[in-house]
Amino acid sequence: MATQLSVFARFSSSRFEPELTNYTPISSLRPHLRVLGRPYTSPHSLSAATVSFYGSEATLRRSRPRRVCRNLTFSPAASMVFSGNPVVSDLVATALSGGIALSLLRLWAETAKRGLFDQKLNRKLVHVSIGLAFMLCWPLFSSGRQGAVLAALIPGINIIKMLLLGLGLWKDEATVKSMSRFGNHRELLKGPLYYASAITLACAIYWRTSPVAIASICNLCAGDGLADIVGRRFGSQKIPYNRNKSIAGSIAMAIAGFMASIGFMYYFALFGYVQESWEMALRFLIVSIATALVESHPLSTELDDNLTVPLTSVLVGSMVF
Repeated sequence: MATQLSVFARFSSSRFEPELTNYTPISSLRPHLRVLGRPYTSPHSLSAATVSFYGSEATLRRSRPRRVCRNLTFSPAASMVFSGNPVVSDLVATALSGGIALSLLRLWAETAKRGLFDQKLNRKLVHVSIGLAFMLCWPLFSSGRQGAVLAALIPGINIIKMLLLGLGLWKDEATVKSMSRFGNHRELLKGPLYYASAITLACAIYWRTSPVAIASICNLCAGDGLADIVGRRFGSQKIPYNRNKSIAGSIAMAIAGFMASIGFMYYFALFGYVQESWEMALRFLIVSIATALVESHPLSTELDDNLTVPLTSVLVGSMVF
């Protein structure tokens, strides 16, 4: 005790740092921490700080809080009610996601029926919104294979619907008008069928922990959808090797696909599914540029953009990620 009091006396009478030992209590430095040039840390926060003594020098180091990535086992919404039952949780998530997708489809069917938008614009609004809204619902599901399969059932049902409508086995003129270019139900057997199949496979195979799924759906929905909308409005300058495509449309596709991919990268990072980084962002840019180039090629026009764009995203994404 006498030793500690003598240390305090020398410390208070000097303008310089005192000679401290490893046995000097940190609480005794409380009135004089301004001499050390360090902010005051109360004894109650010692769990977040480390005090190190090196000879006659005292330094106060704050340990940085570590970032923790959460791995969600159950859906953040349904698990509050059905804790410990992932099957019921995933069924609730399936019902919610399916209801959202169905509501959007009915909304665009009504706008097409009432003629609120041009038919081609209405079709592209369906193209952009359905896949992205569906991917926003992915955190509702559990992290295992069960969650991926149940989530994939939602666009998978649309595959059956496109087949029934395209073959004429089911009549729904509003849906046909909202998804086709010229109102012919046979058109649903190509672009809309490829669209639903691409989203279903991306969900079931890659799921939300893979940037390939993000790139595939974002370039298909946001990229390809905005390319047509912007190209029709500002596409006076055509691409030399394909007069059916415009430079403005291709640039818009690359930018929209890339920005949507970045947005979902940060969105899924909030739940701990992916780790956002500049390297991942650069790879998303590479995939978006590649899909825009393929979409502008005449072969893509002959086949279908809804087929070539997701295939390119998967192939290039598998190489860069």
